Amino acid sequence: MLKKIRELAPKSIRHKLIIASITCILVPAVLTLFIYNSLTQEAVKQQAVANAEDSLTLVGGSVANRLKGMLTIANFVQVNPSLKAYFKLVASGNEVGDKYQRFMDSSRVLDQLDSLTVVGETSYVTILLTNDTYFMNYSVSDYNPLDLKKKPWFGKLTELTGLESYWIGVEETDFAYDKFDHPYQVTIARTLRRDDAEIYGYVVMTIMEDQLHNIFSNLSAGQKVVLLDQFDTIVSGGDPASVGKPFPYADVTNKLKSTTTVSIDGDKYLVAQQQIGFSGWRLVLMQPYKQSIVNISSIFNRVFTIQLISFVVFLALLITLVRTFTKPLVRLGKVTSAVQRGNLHVRSGVRGNDEIGRLGFLFDQMLDRVKEMLAEVSDTQARKRKAELKMLQAQINPHFLFNVLNSIRMKVMKRGDPESAKMIGSLSMLLRMTISREEDEIFLHEEIDLVSHYVGLMNLRQKEEARLLLDIEPDAFLIRVPRFFLQPLVENALIHGLSQHQGQISITAVLQEHYLLLTVEDNGQGMDEEGLKRIGRKIESTESLASAPEEGRSSFSGMGLHNTVERMRMTFGEFFEIKVNSQPGSGTVIEMHIPLKEENRDV
Repeated sequence: MLKKIRELAPKSIRHKLIIASITCILVPAVLTLFIYNSLTQEAVKQQAVANAEDSLTLVGGSVANRLKGMLTIANFVQVNPSLKAYFKLVASGNEVGDKYQRFMDSSRVLDQLDSLTVVGETSYVTILLTNDTYFMNYSVSDYNPLDLKKKPWFGKLTELTGLESYWIGVEETDFAYDKFDHPYQVTIARTLRRDDAEIYGYVVMTIMEDQLHNIFSNLSAGQKVVLLDQFDTIVSGGDPASVGKPFPYADVTNKLKSTTTVSIDGDKYLVAQQQIGFSGWRLVLMQPYKQSIVNISSIFNRVFTIQLISFVVFLALLITLVRTFTKPLVRLGKVTSAVQRGNLHVRSGVRGNDEIGRLGFLFDQMLDRVKEMLAEVSDTQARKRKAELKMLQAQINPHFLFNVLNSIRMKVMKRGDPESAKMIGSLSMLLRMTISREEDEIFLHEEIDLVSHYVGLMNLRQKEEARLLLDIEPDAFLIRVPRFFLQPLVENALIHGLSQHQGQISITAVLQEHYLLLTVEDNGQGMDEEGLKRIGRKIESTESLASAPEEGRSSFSGMGLHNTVERMRMTFGEFFEIKVNSQPGSGTVIEMHIPLKEENRDV
């Protein structure tokens, strides 16, 4: 445990000083903020409760006014003397006058009903008499008033007395014109009675549910209000899909007597309620407690911000001083890390009359001496490797030349085919590039030509031809590469991948920002995991070419995969990468990342 603590502890003097300074400033600041937060939590809660109650009061007033508007229309129909007298006559069948007079009386009644709902939101008023005569402010094609008798609540209207109303609550919209845009309606019903309490008709008042829902749309962020009937069914508010369904939190809210916070499904909510007395319904406001205090908490946040700014200012000043005092040490540490990564050109430049200045001067002198010694060693190694490379390039497998020449001779003797001339030309090209040219690097298009000739010659020896597919970006043709570096890879694909049978070998070259991505792929028999690991070990082997004489003896140039990789690393250094991927029956892919030299980056 102590060992882990030591590993996690800061290891530089600068970090230790900074951490100590932060601790001395931060601990008192955090303690002060904690005390302040504890003292203000109750005040914040009380203010949040007051805000919720104010919002619910405003919403409750609007909802009550809308519902009272329905009651006002029902009251007018029920108590208006002229309307009562007329409806009683019609219900009893004792209408006076001729048909025209009756029509005019009916029109006046309908005009009065229209005038009741002409201002404000759309409302539907229906007067249904016991003799099935009806009056309404809508078209019968929109809804047949006689269908009210089929409603499950219609029979309960006989239980009403005087001006008592039956609040039906929310239903699916009956009116055809409004069904699409307004899926739900809210209805209130009353009975029309004679002086002897006998029912002669019914008043049914209906509004669309979204008239109530729109009242809830102007609440503060996070506040949600639902209107519940006496059975805790959602009349309006909340998710439109929940209208007409039981309120899921009724058990929790019914127990509350005042506005407070409750925990629901692991989250803390502020809950406020308000009764609408004349209907028996109630409004319930729910708001996540965090959102209810967000505005109030802004005051605390301002105080915290001021303290934080003061802390940051003084801390920045302290850190600046510490950084100034420890800057030479940090510089020496960075130089040491760079040297560890292999960069011997970097120098600290730290000078001065104190101990740190003298240390920087002596450290720079040591780097100068090390660089000189490494240059001498590198020069010796380069000469040695160059000699080994020239010896390697001078090797030619005579059996390959004999076999090719003999195949050409037999082809000429048997058929006299013009292809023979082409094959002889290819062989001449290979010999010329191998023997007569001395430069180590050639253009990629010359290397591709060599590989093409080589594949043509190998197809002459084999019973089945292998196809060579090329996909080279035009700019890549002028990249300089080591001579004969592709031939061993293609030879491996022909002999080991395709087993000298029919197949195809694809060579792809794509120029990237800092390297050339070159891929050699065959569709041959592939390798299993063990074979792939063996190839990987050869690629990663650090043995020199001279120490691996057995490899590649069957190849044209005497170089196998290991020697090819060694040549590329000699030429391009540690930035050269090669990857081999293969699966049994799926062929082999060799991918090389060839760094671009300075002369190639302008291509």
